[in-house]
Amino acid sequence: MIPCLTKKLFGIDCLGCGIQRATLLIFKGEFVEAFFMYPAIYPLIFFIGFLILNSFTIINYSEKIKLFLAAVTLITAITNYIFKMFLI
Repeated sequence: MIPCLTKKLFGIDCLGCGIQRATLLIFKGEFVEAFFMYPAIYPLIFFIGFLILNSFTIINYSEKIKLFLAAVTLITAITNYIFKMFLI
């Protein structure tokens, strides 16, 4: 797997640390473990899926839905980062 440059240079995790392992766990069918590895993986999948769907079809309120999914993904990633860095 690709090493995290932030962790290698500065010794701390980045917001995306764990996403590769979570993706591999999803492909293996280990969905709960993927969530515990990187909780923002599921909102990210929904967000990417919506972006792909929106590129092929016209969806009402698509801009608001994109902003909502992006916000949920970002908030989940930041909350996970804070939890990993300061509470564990």
